[in-house]
Amino acid sequence: MKPLNPSFRKLPVLQELHRQWFANRGAATVNEYDRPFWRKWEDLLQDAGLNSAEERREADRDARTLAEAGLIVIKASRQRRQVIERVVIPLETEPELRALFPELEASSKSSFEWETVAWELELSFVPEVRPLVAPADLQSMNEFFRTGGRERPMVPIKERSFQLFGDEKRLDALRESALFQSGRLSLELLRCEIVGEPFGWKRGPQDTGVTLVIENAATWHSYCRWNEERRLFSAVVYGCGNRFADSTRYLRDILTELATPQRVLYFGDLDPQGLRIPIEASAKALRLGMPPVEPDLWSYQHLLRLGNGRETNSGSVEPVSEDAAAWLGNLAEPMRPLFDGGKRLAQELVGWEFLCLHEKREPRL
Repeated sequence: MKPLNPSFRKLPVLQELHRQWFANRGAATVNEYDRPFWRKWEDLLQDAGLNSAEERREADRDARTLAEAGLIVIKASRQRRQVIERVVIPLETEPELRALFPELEASSKSSFEWETVAWELELSFVPEVRPLVAPADLQSMNEFFRTGGRERPMVPIKERSFQLFGDEKRLDALRESALFQSGRLSLELLRCEIVGEPFGWKRGPQDTGVTLVIENAATWHSYCRWNEERRLFSAVVYGCGNRFADSTRYLRDILTELATPQRVLYFGDLDPQGLRIPIEASAKALRLGMPPVEPDLWSYQHLLRLGNGRETNSGSVEPVSEDAAAWLGNLAEPMRPLFDGGKRLAQELVGWEFLCLHEKREPRL
């Protein structure tokens, strides 16, 4: 294997993959494992915070570059050959991975005497399991439980991580280790939770009773400009890809800032994942007592019309699901040929120049 390009260190998807590999195997000796380390692609993207369509496209390109260099192996499902399902770090390339991040290289296994520590109940499994985790980290968590941690209030995971380790990202990494396997440690025991990112949004010039959520940043910017002139929406919210589903509860904060009850519309990419986002968010919103998330039919209709002959390959021949058909209503049928052909439409087709040509539209359409 030829020397790896040092610039690979800067690739966000490799940084996250290495972080998780290191949390699991960084302290392992050579030949300790007989199976390679792997991660589901979607989980890896979410853990790395790569949620927007643009970030996901760049991550896909980066992963394929790493695969061509021989550092990782890409696996795809039989039905979706062009879509990454998981990425694998072959055992034989682990030395090259270590060499890319020498400052994080773990020393050989510690001579830490596991049985000499009075482990609290929550960590009583540690002497038997002997997870590949720094002893100092284990002792910090043990001290947390010993000194009344069970009674502490729930806080965001990064706050608890900094309190425990002086590193706000350390607990995220440890979540991928043997410590957090089923029946062992949990975030709830550590009195913390994952907190999604709040939404960026811009209040409209008047309260119309309709809030619009946009998936991607460029389209959000154009719709904000358009709304300043057309005065259609009480607010235009930047959903930021998958983060909209992860952070749905923050939608309540925006709606309470507005004077009247709001109907929530959504506009994003026309592909399977682009539809799963608002459908999942809508279900969460209803559980939280908020209005459902509905499709902005006006925008989707124009996206379909503009996209005639301009579709791009998605690599995924995935039929329109029942949930998606129900959510889209009358637009489901016109959209079926798109999905059946393994195509997708990016919402950026409905951009600023197009919007400027449309003087009128009813906000509720």
